[in-house]
Amino acid sequence: MKSVNKIWIAVALMVVVALATFSCSNEFNRSTSPVELIVTNTQVIQRFDIDPAALNCDKDITAFIIASRLKAADTNVDQRFNDVRITSYRVSYRRIDGGTAVPAPIVRPIDVLVPAGGTAPTGKIVLVTGDALNQAPFASLRATNGGRDPETGRMVVTLEITVEFFGETLAGTNVSGSSHLPLDFCFQCQGCK
Repeated sequence: MKSVNKIWIAVALMVVVALATFSCSNEFNRSTSPVELIVTNTQVIQRFDIDPAALNCDKDITAFIIASRLKAADTNVDQRFNDVRITSYRVSYRRIDGGTAVPAPIVRPIDVLVPAGGTAPTGKIVLVTGDALNQAPFASLRATNGGRDPETGRMVVTLEITVEFFGETLAGTNVSGSSHLPLDFCFQCQGCK
């Protein structure tokens, strides 16, 4: 009976080793999408004044362009199935000034078609909501709340903003891409620039 148990233990170990080897292989972890999304941005505003009466803050902070790059050009395949429909985006934040308080992430729907091997602009992307500007970490920058970030003692909060775009090829393969930009937030600091 002990020899049968030893055989079952050996078989179980071989199965575990085989599964571990398969799950760690590069082929298993590699994206199966035939396209790669490359997201670029042209930042117009580097400093955002949260004062509602601030000048030049009605402009878009940045403009995003999404490029779809084919991983391997197969001339026998109709490339239109590799067009990518972007259906949502997520905005998340990271402090790069030593503080830790950040706004809650934003997830919004979007509808952009990026042709295979081509580019498409995203249109207006909301990077920070008006509600978030009245909460931590921005609320403390207002003169009535002390005018300084309590974590850093500075009159400016600096964030790295990450915007991730999600979609799928017309053939149904999930695709995503992201872009990052730094942005300073202040109150009554001579408008957005």
